[in-house]
Amino acid sequence: MANSNFVDYVKIYCRSGKGGRGSMHLRHVKYQPNGGPDGGDGGRGGNVYLRGNHNYWTLLHLRYERHIRAGHGGNGSRDCCHGTDGKDVYIDVPCGTVAYNADTGKYICDVARDGQVVMLLKGGRGGLGNYQFRTATNQAPRFAQPGEPMQEMTVILELKLLADVGLVGFPNAGKSTLLSALSSARPKIANYPFTTLEPSLGIVEYRDRQSFVMADIPGIIEGASEGRGLGLRFLRHIERNSLLLFMVPGDTDDIRREYEILLGELRNFNPEMLDKHRVLAVTKADLLDDELVEMLRETVPTDIPVVFISAVTGYGLGELKDILWQELNSESNKLKEITAEDTLVHRDKDMGAFAAELAAEGEDGEIEFVDAEDIEDIGDIEYIDDYEYEGEEGGNA
Repeated sequence: MANSNFVDYVKIYCRSGKGGRGSMHLRHVKYQPNGGPDGGDGGRGGNVYLRGNHNYWTLLHLRYERHIRAGHGGNGSRDCCHGTDGKDVYIDVPCGTVAYNADTGKYICDVARDGQVVMLLKGGRGGLGNYQFRTATNQAPRFAQPGEPMQEMTVILELKLLADVGLVGFPNAGKSTLLSALSSARPKIANYPFTTLEPSLGIVEYRDRQSFVMADIPGIIEGASEGRGLGLRFLRHIERNSLLLFMVPGDTDDIRREYEILLGELRNFNPEMLDKHRVLAVTKADLLDDELVEMLRETVPTDIPVVFISAVTGYGLGELKDILWQELNSESNKLKEITAEDTLVHRDKDMGAFAAELAAEGEDGEIEFVDAEDIEDIGDIEYIDDYEYEGEEGGNA
């Protein structure tokens, strides 16, 4: 399904720069015929970084830029002149972007906060000039080092939205209507299934100028975790929501059964989702009278907070915001900082698109996963506080 605005999955080719060649030069001038070696070192190749940028909300800017190349290092020259360092490349991505190696399916890194910089590929080191190899017994070395080769990788970038509250429900459950009633977001609303074709974010204002972020994803149908409907593509966007708000229409035949179906789809997709706090909102309460509401209260689940609401009339919305705020700030549901280790649990179903692409390219389509204790084997990944590269190689002599 093509969408020109919301892009949450891209596959790009990245290549770092190769190191410059060291110079093999012997100084020979009119007044210094035996000047000795003076070949300079080559410059380092450019690095490729991922950088979190809160100004981006999708990966749309990378859809048509599929080849990212860093600059090569310059060669060394006479008079011990150091070659120029290759230009580094920063790939700006939205906060919540996860990177995978497209060839193996291995998890690489997670860019979770604004300004976070992760080294994706390291540039080759520059070769040493013959000046570095002079000794008492070899005062005129006639050799120099070549630069280290570049690194290359095909990377899959996958966006997972960061929000406080995620809306979970079947199509036409009233999720978009609720988001538009509680925030300034204006998602598409219509009386037919799958009106929402892309996730939407809205900021819900609370008392004393406080607020929280609510995410609306396309409706889930039974079998979404197996690829039916749109659920498989967008279920990952609620993995990072601190709180899940289940929405079931009040005019449905069995509220508890629909809630159990939704819960089962989340369980099949990622069992860890069941550890999140949950709230059930029975929507379209304006179609119910007081007597029917009391009858339905006896049939709803008792292990989670339940509130009857109507986004059209505003009935119950104040109570809903109070419950959501209370659940978000409860001691057992404090938002924790997302680290790389929090995202190392990945599923075969979540990587199915990767396997399909590999199979289409002639590969066997098998995906290899990595455990937390094997994170050291992934490659050269370096977290840096500032935007400047602070590695030991590549400094000008």
